[in-house]
Amino acid sequence: MEREFKHVKYLWRDEEVAGLSPLDRLVYRSNKLGEDITLTNTGGGNTSAKLIERDPLTGEEVEILWVKGSGGDLRTAKRDGFASLYLDKVRAMKALYLRHPERGPKTPVEDAMYPLYAHCVYNLNPRACSIDTPLHTFVPYKHVDHLHPNAVIAIAASVNQERLCRTIYGDDVIYVPWQRPGFDLGLKIEQLIKDHPRARGVLLGHHGMSSWSDDDKTCYETALEIVERAARYIAERDRGERTFGGLRYRPISDGERRRIQVEIIPWLRGQLSVERRFVATVQDDERALWFVNSVEGPRLAELGTSCPDHFLRTKIKPLFVDWDPESGDVERLKGLLGEGLERYRRDYAAYYNRCRRPDSPPMRDPNPTVILIPGLGMIAWGKNKSESRMTAEFYNCAIEVMRGAEAIDEYEALDEQEAFDIEYWSLEEAKLRRLPPEKELDRQVAVIIGAGSGIGRAAAHRLSKEGAHVVCVDLDEEAAQRTAQEIVAVRGEGLGVAGSGISGCGPAIGLRCDLTDRRTIARAFEDAILAFGGIDAVIVTAGIFVPPDRAGRVSDEDWARTFAINVTGAYIVADEARRVFERQSLKGGSIVLTTSANAVVAKKGSLAYDASKAAANHLVRELAVELAPLVRVNAVAPATVVRGSAMFPRDRVIASLAKYGIPFDESESTDVLREKLANFYAQRSLLNVPIEPEDQAEAIFLLVSARLGKTTGHIIPVDGGLQDGFLR
Repeated sequence: MEREFKHVKYLWRDEEVAGLSPLDRLVYRSNKLGEDITLTNTGGGNTSAKLIERDPLTGEEVEILWVKGSGGDLRTAKRDGFASLYLDKVRAMKALYLRHPERGPKTPVEDAMYPLYAHCVYNLNPRACSIDTPLHTFVPYKHVDHLHPNAVIAIAASVNQERLCRTIYGDDVIYVPWQRPGFDLGLKIEQLIKDHPRARGVLLGHHGMSSWSDDDKTCYETALEIVERAARYIAERDRGERTFGGLRYRPISDGERRRIQVEIIPWLRGQLSVERRFVATVQDDERALWFVNSVEGPRLAELGTSCPDHFLRTKIKPLFVDWDPESGDVERLKGLLGEGLERYRRDYAAYYNRCRRPDSPPMRDPNPTVILIPGLGMIAWGKNKSESRMTAEFYNCAIEVMRGAEAIDEYEALDEQEAFDIEYWSLEEAKLRRLPPEKELDRQVAVIIGAGSGIGRAAAHRLSKEGAHVVCVDLDEEAAQRTAQEIVAVRGEGLGVAGSGISGCGPAIGLRCDLTDRRTIARAFEDAILAFGGIDAVIVTAGIFVPPDRAGRVSDEDWARTFAINVTGAYIVADEARRVFERQSLKGGSIVLTTSANAVVAKKGSLAYDASKAAANHLVRELAVELAPLVRVNAVAPATVVRGSAMFPRDRVIASLAKYGIPFDESESTDVLREKLANFYAQRSLLNVPIEPEDQAEAIFLLVSARLGKTTGHIIPVDGGLQDGFLR
C-alpha cells in the first residue's frame, strides 16, 4: 500500500499498533494523520471510533463514540484529547431534532443541540466534543476520519467543484455542497450513504473530506487515497512558471530582504499593537514569495480564503500591499502599509456591520492577522508564537488551495455571509472562551543577555513562566541554547507548522553575542525581530570580574576589558535596543541592567569591578532620562551571587575561601565550595541568607512587568541587607 502513494505519507506500521487497545489505536491513527501536514492543518480535522466499553455504573458493555475534542490537534493528541459519548444517547437526539418544526441549517435548534451532548458524556469525561460530532455519529461505520487536505479543498473551492468531484472520484466519494457543520449536515450525509452504499467518503464543498470504514487501518488508507487522487489530478495540471499568472516582481536578494524585514516588521508590530501586542511569524520560502510576487496574488488574496478552518485564524482575507521590492524604498512601503491598515480596518468593520446577526458577538480586533508584501513574503500575527505560527500555516494552506484550484479550474472563495457566520458562530465563540486566561507577560518578547548561566538563566525561566517569549543570548552560544531548550522543554514547542528559518522557532531561542562587538549585538536583535516580530524587554546580566594580581594591581588591558563589558557593553545593548523600541513606537518597553552592591560599597581587591558597576549605576539614570517616555530603565543590584554564576569559577572560589580563612578541602566539588562561600557572604548581611540567582530574577520580573510600570531610573538592591549600601 505504501508504494501507491506519491503525494501523501503512508505512516501506518502494523508492528506499532500490535497490542494497542482500541482507543490507543484511535490515538495512533489520529497522530499519523496529523503528522502529515498535507492531510490536515494544525488543530483541524477530527477522527472517531465507535468502541465497546464497560459502563462504570452497570458494568454492562456499551457502545461509545470517541471523537477528537474541540480545539484539539491530531498530531499531538493523547487519550485525554478525545471526548466520549454514549452512542445510543447521541443517536436518540435525532428524534428530538426531527420533531422541531423549524429545524435546518443554521437554525436556532442546530446550536441548541450542542449543549445536549453534556447529557451523553461517558465516564465523566470533561473534554468538549467537536462541532462535527453529528457527522461522526450518523455515518454508519465504526471509524471516521474528517480532514482538511489542501489538495481536496482545492477541488472543494473550485467553481466547478461538483463536476470535478465526479470526474476524480466517480462513485467512490459523495459530494455535498457547503453547509455549516451540524445535525442537518450529519443527517444529510447519513441519507446519502444509504443512497450510495458503495461510497467510501464524502467531499464537503469549501470544507474538506471524510472517509469511513469498519476497520481503522482501512479508514486511514481510504483517507490517504482520497487525498492522493486529488493531489495527483492537480499535479498533472500544474501550471509551472505560469502559476498565479507568473511573476510580476523579480525576487530580491536574501540580504536585501532581511535588511528590509528588520526595518519594517517592528514598525508593523507597533501599528498593529495599539490595544494588545502581537507576536510575528515570517514566511519567506519559495512558495510564499512566488505568491506575493505573482501577477494574480493581489486578486486571489482579495477574494479571501475558502476553508472555515483557515479564516478562523487568517480572518476573511489578508492585507496585500502592492509595493515594488526592487525600489527598496522602505518609507514608501511604510506609507502603503499605513494606508492599507486604515483601509483594512474600515473594510473589516463594514464587513462586520453588513453581516452581523442580532445575537452576534462583539466585533473582534479589526487588524489583519496576515500581511503579504512582494519581495518580503508573509508576516502572520498572533497573541503568541504558537498562534502566529498557526496563522502562517493556515495561510500557507490557503495559498496551496488557490494554487491547486487555479491549476484545475478557477478558485472560488466562500460566500461572505457564510464566512461571517462561521467566524462569529456562537459555538466558535464558546471555543474561544474555553481558552485559558493570558499570563502576565503573554504577548511580550524579552531579550536576556547573559542567559547562559546564573542570574540570566534564572531570569529567562522566570519571565518564561509568566508567558514571555525569551531570546536567550550569551557569549557562550551553546549555554544560551541550553537555556532556550530548557524553556521549550517546559512550555512545549507550541502548535503551528510554519515559519521560515529562525521564525519557525518555539517560545525561546538561543543566540550568541559579544558585548564588546556592536555588530554581534545588532545581529542578535535582528534575529529576535525575525523570530518574534520585535522586543518588549531587554535584560543584561552578563558581566566580568577580573581579580587583581598578587601585588593587588589590575593591568590596563583588564581595566579596559572590565569597563568594555560592564559599562560600554551595557550601553551598546541599550543603544541597539533603542533602535528597535523607536521603530515599534510602543510605550511600556523596559531595560533592566544588573549592577552590584559593590557599586556603592567600596572594598579592597575589586577596584576595576566596583568602579565599573558604579558607572553602570549612573548609566541606568542617564538612560532612563534619554529613553523616556518610551522605555523604562532600571537595575537590580545584587550582593555576591555565587551559585550558578559564571563569574565564580572554581579557582576564584578557592582564592576567596583562602582569603577569608574559610576551611575547605580541594577535593570537594565546586558546588560544595561555592555553597561554603555563599554561606560566608550571607553572614555579612542583615538577613543572614545566601543570595540566589532566583532572587535577582524575581526583582527583574517585577521591573519588567506592569507591577512596577511607573518606576524608572532606579536600582533595586537584592543583597540580604548590607548596611554600607543603604540609601543607594
